[in-house]
Amino acid sequence: MRMRLLLWAAVAAFLIDQISKYLVVHVMRVAEGHIDVLPPLLVFKYGENRGINFGLFQGDSDAARWVLIGVSLAISIGVLVWLMRTFPSKLMLVCGGLLIGGALGNVVDRVLYGYVLDFLNMSCCGINNPFVFNLADVFIFAGAIGLVLFEGKKAS
Repeated sequence: MRMRLLLWAAVAAFLIDQISKYLVVHVMRVAEGHIDVLPPLLVFKYGENRGINFGLFQGDSDAARWVLIGVSLAISIGVLVWLMRTFPSKLMLVCGGLLIGGALGNVVDRVLYGYVLDFLNMSCCGINNPFVFNLADVFIFAGAIGLVLFEGKKAS
């Protein structure tokens, strides 16, 4: 029963990620040129990420693609099993769902396109950030941080 919260968070994160990518990449056609949303704080810029978050460990081989898919699936399964074996708080279940939903969103991109679609770029205070990311990356990061912060807290 409690695991439903994890499932709903995962489904929501997955759908928000996939819908946002579809709208920005395919409908708004960000690949044809960047879109200033709140420049320089928020700009939509097209990116194809063949590595992990923020373009780290770029690999253009098909083997690297499938290794990253396997790693993402293994982490998702590991988080799910860990949360099923413990008595996580509601916040931990939501955080686990965000991480899993985000990871699966990026897995779908790698299966369909061979890379992860990225479109978010944020800069501030005179610092020009060259990296692009997507909402799945935000969900993965927030979920992982939340699991660390809320682990061991009283289950509610």
